[in-house]
Amino acid sequence: MAVKNVFASRWGVVLVGAVIGILAPVLQKLGNPGNMGICVACMERDMAGALGLHRAQVVQYLRPEIIGFVLGSLVAAYLFKEFRPRAGSAPIVRFVLGVFAMIGALVFLGCPWRAMLRLAGGDGNAILGLAGLAFGVWIGTLFLKSGYTLGRTQSTSATVGWILPLIMLGFLVLLVLFPQVPGEPKSGVLFYSVKGPGAMHAPVAVSLGIGLLVGFLAQRSRFCTMGALRDLILFRSTHLFGGFVSLILFAFLTNLLLGQFKAGFVGQPVAHTQHFWNFAGMALAGLAFALAGGCPGRQLFLAGEGDGDAAVFVIGMLVGAAFSHNFGLASSPQGIGPHGMAAVIVGFAVCLWIGLTLRKKTV
Repeated sequence: MAVKNVFASRWGVVLVGAVIGILAPVLQKLGNPGNMGICVACMERDMAGALGLHRAQVVQYLRPEIIGFVLGSLVAAYLFKEFRPRAGSAPIVRFVLGVFAMIGALVFLGCPWRAMLRLAGGDGNAILGLAGLAFGVWIGTLFLKSGYTLGRTQSTSATVGWILPLIMLGFLVLLVLFPQVPGEPKSGVLFYSVKGPGAMHAPVAVSLGIGLLVGFLAQRSRFCTMGALRDLILFRSTHLFGGFVSLILFAFLTNLLLGQFKAGFVGQPVAHTQHFWNFAGMALAGLAFALAGGCPGRQLFLAGEGDGDAAVFVIGMLVGAAFSHNFGLASSPQGIGPHGMAAVIVGFAVCLWIGLTLRKKTV
């Protein structure tokens, strides 16, 4: 109980943000792509590619960090008796929100965690992304204040809560059985990038270990980037926001120490300079996160503690990654994809419709 209280406290959240802020640049130093030591959206995109859900050959790798996030959260939930299988809160809506959250994130080229890490690495384009994230979350808070709800979850069988952790265990087995063969684009059933961001990764054991640690700590602290902005806007609460700031600060200091800081807008790793679409893509993602009740990292941690609805959101993000690359929605360092603009507009329309129609009372 003492450990639980430490990590759930204001300074506990700051500590967890600091740990993530230090470990993410270390993962980058050990092989992960630039300013992408940890990016839930990018890593889930790579996993979708590794499973053959899309065929963008430069982003295919079964990222151990994501597996670790879920399993680390699972371990923490069991140790502290917080594994609570539950489901039934508008799962199909959460799936759709996961799809559009991923589409928006891949227009920007990063989740909220990567937006902070990009800023900490000197990427000025991240300023537009973070501003868009805050704007999208702000729109979401307007719906929350006017009665928006996805309904109550219900307790359910432990089997439901175990589904996503078991899927992640299955992915880990596949990674062990079919390791990458140098220079080969496929090993057994898994696809592997031989160039591009997907070919850049830290050693599997290190990535998995850090993922397990982050999953454990985040489950204990309720770390959530979207929640930090939502609580700041709605309640003027800085409890979670302290972790948000801490992550950026410690990532910045670690990047300086490791020689990975490069200030500017042009020539940043896996980034583009179309400022409006950096803003709009992350605004769409922020709105979807707010309507779904958590950022992509938080959804993984919730799934690890038995939340079947969060698991549906995660699956939606994987499908959204497949759509993004199969349909030309995702951006690249050259700019937004050929159909990315239309996807952002459609995504906003769908999310606004969800927010407007799932209110218990009118404004």
